[in-house]
Amino acid sequence: MSIGWIEVGADRPEESERFYGDVFGWTFADDGNSIGPDGKPYRIVTGPDGGAPLGGFYGTGGKVPQQAIFLILVADTEAACRQAEAHGGKVLVGPQREPSGLTFARLSDPTGNLFGVFTPPPRP
Repeated sequence: MSIGWIEVGADRPEESERFYGDVFGWTFADDGNSIGPDGKPYRIVTGPDGGAPLGGFYGTGGKVPQQAIFLILVADTEAACRQAEAHGGKVLVGPQREPSGLTFARLSDPTGNLFGVFTPPPRP
């Protein structure tokens, strides 16, 4: 398992995008599938080399806390949630499945730190 994604939720997403774009050379594009809590499209982050996406940004709309979290790539999101709970963690959201087949969950460790797990959609 490895960290496979970062995610930032902000009440002023345009300002956050400008900051991370200026500092790290990241670019942003609508993902076309998901909508954030603010009702606007989820935004995919790509690094300056144009390679694989690094993560996503979304507007909180004041409906969820602002956060920057890491997501761990796992073979089975539901199993990872059960394992986390067995070791004192909590499942806060999910597991949820996107129409694409991507499955994700938001959790906290025993000390309250937020993180996520996800399983990519099956390959055709």
